[in-house]
Amino acid sequence: MPSNASRAIETAKHHSFYLCRLLAAAPDLARELERNVDTPFDLAQMQACADWDALATPEALSPALRDLRQAFMARLIVRDIGGMADLDEVVGGVSQLARFCIERALDVAQRSLARHGQPIGEDSGLAQQLIVVGMGKLGGDELNASSDIDLIFIYPENGETDGEKCISNHEYFALLGKALIRLLSDLTDHGQVFRVDMRLRPYGDSGPLAMSFTALENYLLTQGREWERYAWIKARALSGDENGLAELVRPFVYRKYLDYGAYGAMRELHAQIRREVARRDMVNNIKLGPGGIREIEFIAQVFQLIRGGRDKSLQLRGTRATLARLGELRLLEPGAVAELQEAYAFLRRLEHHLQYTDDQQTQTLPDTDEALEKLAHGLGLPDRDTFMTELARQRQRVARHFEQVFFLPTDTAPEHPLYPAWRDLAEHDIRPALTALGYRDPDDVARQLEALARSQRYQQMPQLNRRQFDALLPPLIEVAARYPNPGATLGRIIGLMEAISRRASYLALLTEYPQTLQRLAALCSSSSWVSTYLTRHPILLDELLDARVLYAPPDWPVLARQLEAQLDGLDGDVEGKIDMLRHFQHAQAFRLVAQDLAGMWTLEALSDELSRLADTVLAATLRHAWLDIPARESDTPRFAIVGYGKLGGKELGYASDLDLIFLYDDPDQNAAEIYSRLARKMIAWLTSATAAGRLYDIDLRLRPNGSSGLLVSSVQAFERYQRLDAWPWEHQALTRARFIAGDAGIGERFAEIRHAILTLPRDAERLRAEVLSMRSRMLESHPALEHDVKHARGGIVDIEFIMQYLILGHAADLPALTANSGTIALLACAADAGLIPADLARGCRDTYRHLRRLQHAARLNDLDRVDVDDALRERYQAGKQLWHALFGQE
Repeated sequence: MPSNASRAIETAKHHSFYLCRLLAAAPDLARELERNVDTPFDLAQMQACADWDALATPEALSPALRDLRQAFMARLIVRDIGGMADLDEVVGGVSQLARFCIERALDVAQRSLARHGQPIGEDSGLAQQLIVVGMGKLGGDELNASSDIDLIFIYPENGETDGEKCISNHEYFALLGKALIRLLSDLTDHGQVFRVDMRLRPYGDSGPLAMSFTALENYLLTQGREWERYAWIKARALSGDENGLAELVRPFVYRKYLDYGAYGAMRELHAQIRREVARRDMVNNIKLGPGGIREIEFIAQVFQLIRGGRDKSLQLRGTRATLARLGELRLLEPGAVAELQEAYAFLRRLEHHLQYTDDQQTQTLPDTDEALEKLAHGLGLPDRDTFMTELARQRQRVARHFEQVFFLPTDTAPEHPLYPAWRDLAEHDIRPALTALGYRDPDDVARQLEALARSQRYQQMPQLNRRQFDALLPPLIEVAARYPNPGATLGRIIGLMEAISRRASYLALLTEYPQTLQRLAALCSSSSWVSTYLTRHPILLDELLDARVLYAPPDWPVLARQLEAQLDGLDGDVEGKIDMLRHFQHAQAFRLVAQDLAGMWTLEALSDELSRLADTVLAATLRHAWLDIPARESDTPRFAIVGYGKLGGKELGYASDLDLIFLYDDPDQNAAEIYSRLARKMIAWLTSATAAGRLYDIDLRLRPNGSSGLLVSSVQAFERYQRLDAWPWEHQALTRARFIAGDAGIGERFAEIRHAILTLPRDAERLRAEVLSMRSRMLESHPALEHDVKHARGGIVDIEFIMQYLILGHAADLPALTANSGTIALLACAADAGLIPADLARGCRDTYRHLRRLQHAARLNDLDRVDVDDALRERYQAGKQLWHALFGQE
């Protein structure tokens, strides 16, 4: 009775003429296969197949490599057709075989050139090594069963060899490359190992076989094309200086900004493939035809080209790994990722079964019913019709997702009605159209448009940019008209469009995603501050793409982990970390302002969220600035950040300064110097202006002894200062202070010190006089004007002073007043304890909340004053009355 192995082999032979020929020609191979078919052919078995070190000449190595491939393929075919091998084993195994064979062949090829000696770099004086670059599926560990291997040969430096027959490095590496190719691809009595394709090298078939770093860099900078960016995504150095190659190629593949221009380039490349498929009647090609493998690869790689420079977690080589990451980042919906992964696995398995038939590099379905029936059975499906139905279902899925990702409305949409008028304002009077859209001052809008058309910036735009700009402006004119302030909305949009006009990628974003125009107009209509923020940070246009993300309440623990992972991926790149912190803070602030304008947050809740954002950024800055301190003795500093003022009270606005002090508790004799260095580095990270903008303005004047004091204080020195030397106004400031980030033990100690200081017994009359004196001094620099809700009498500062006075005067008897719960909640606490009349407390709470809303609304529209009316004056009365009740003066 035949064994399971024998049955599996016979079944596989029924589906593979190639396997039949192999086993008929090599009976020993058949016996070896029957013994080992239950185990994958891994690297250890490849190494054990021969005494490779003894095969030191091309003549000795060549047949051994070919015999290895035949043994490998025989087992792989049986295991795959028998359902014993998954896709990872197939593509990973073939890729491992290719790498192993390249390594052995390269070693022997180098020995064959021994009379030339070693190639020496003319700059470094060091021996040079050939970098064999695996491209395409070899680079991605995704080789198919009968694959070509795409290679490029690179070497670091020009120079000469040091042997008895001296030649240039360029000649040496060309000879080495030719020898390597012969060992792999020459067809002998034992067959061949891999067909080698060198057409992806710079200049293609007409280019040099091997190229130096300098020549490659020059080529990529001056002549590298978009399809080559796509090709180099998967590039993997299989020998030599992998890091040097990556540093040279990465900027070519991955742009620092979000590169939405990649859509157009990938779409055109795909169109070329489609035209070739149609010309050669290749609709049954499961790789290049509609809904094929290539479309799945394009979906994955377009996101890599767009975002890989910003998010290094997308700098992956494998298609499946990239799809999974896109799902984790919600750039593709999880359902879409699952369908694409399933389709990819089905199509790749089908591809391999097509190639097992005769060991041919084919992706085309057979054209006879008999062959299709056999193919269906090999795939474990009952018949031809079931197979064709399943294939159609998978390809339709892929085509649908491809069209969703690459759909471009402007390719088919009719020309916008305003386009002719905008393109030729001299010949067309655009004002009637503006009036019909609802613009209340069409003359003013027409003047804005005419000024834009005449502007030097518009006139000097690159042709592609101007074409995109011209296509975008008419729909933006239309969408701005839908808002209550159409002229102002359009003016703000025009300012943004001018700012991004030389950045084709941002124009491409708005072109590719026309739904963003509505969101853009809504935000610009609601707030001039937002439009200015967008103009300053146009990369935030990316946030408009997905409303689900834009309007999702932040999950700070998750966001903190994502930020940490991104920063960890930039290990050693300080500039990259500084920019990443800015991108994170700007993106989260922009999401919050969009949610704020949509009415999702009360002002108190919004301030909490902005404070949590600052906390998250400060914690990350502390961790990574510390890692950049060379003299540190541990990975965790005994150091803490304490926030005062709006940060301490969780009342931050969008553009608030951060009032900070720094504490440490470390017995090391150099602690003060080390932590001062850390504080200075943190301040630089937070405040320096880079191409990505800035994070926060930092105010350190609340530290012990103010501007003349030390930058950092030990916990003991801070406590001593607060007990013995602090001014009363410094104890007022302490009422709104909290631990932000760093050593939790120091945070607890700070909280204990704060509580102890705030609950000290105080002379009521002396405290009253000190608070009144402090308020008088503040009025000298900030006069009480009714349009300034912060400093007006009865306004925000007066109410905060009242609360601080109550805390310092009564916390000894009512410790609940030391809770850092905000001015509004503490007013209620004081009223409940009978310290102030309940009606006045209620009035002050309502007033404080209302004035902060007015202040917030004014800042969102870049105003430094509010409109004053009787209602506002009535609001001020609540604060004035409570002030009078406590201090006995108006």
